Amino acid sequence: MIGIICAMAIEVNGLKALMTEPVNDEHSGLVFTKGKIGGNEVVAVECGIGKVNAAMCAQMIIDLYHPDVVINSGVAGATSEEVTICDMVVATEVLQHDMNASALGDPIGEITFPDEHRIYFPCDETVGNKLYEICKSIEGSSAFRGRIASGDLFVSRRSKREILNIRFDALACEMEGGAIGHVCFRNKVPFCVFRTISDDIAQNKGMDFMKFCEIASKKSIEVISRFIAEY
Repeated sequence: MIGIICAMAIEVNGLKALMTEPVNDEHSGLVFTKGKIGGNEVVAVECGIGKVNAAMCAQMIIDLYHPDVVINSGVAGATSEEVTICDMVVATEVLQHDMNASALGDPIGEITFPDEHRIYFPCDETVGNKLYEICKSIEGSSAFRGRIASGDLFVSRRSKREILNIRFDALACEMEGGAIGHVCFRNKVPFCVFRTISDDIAQNKGMDFMKFCEIASKKSIEVISRFIAEY
């Protein structure tokens, strides 16, 4: 079973269109769609915006469907001049850039568990490599591997994005992936996050956002469907 957590409804709808015998289950206001793509079982869900929504969704998909792997996709903003609009970033690690207990002496981004302290949550290497190879073959995009930073705010200012790159060596920022990685890591479920860049570090190049979402969703659906077929 492959669990897919999407940031955009349009992605879930695209995956549902590829499923045979899709079945919808609603839990806590989230609609989980289970079916088969290419003979492999999948469950897809739109998690909503932000880390709490994402974490709740990730724990539910693990508890209810016991996936072998969880994939999170969506859009992100560039935090490096290396990447630009329509490029795809496959995470090596994810983090939560707005976790800040520095007043207590902890490094910014560090999360305290009963048994450890950590900033970075590593994505599954095998899954990440496969997604990266698929992303590299998508026409009209360049593919990158690196860290993706998550936080409960939309980071629009270039100076703030540059800080994320300097502090965490992050290539992109968004609002869900770090929380999903957090939950999957603690549950010992392999996961990976990949994102399509919606705006570059200079904020944007004028592309209409809704038009971009359609382009990004098509890219994400192609990547996910090919990953499922080859998994």
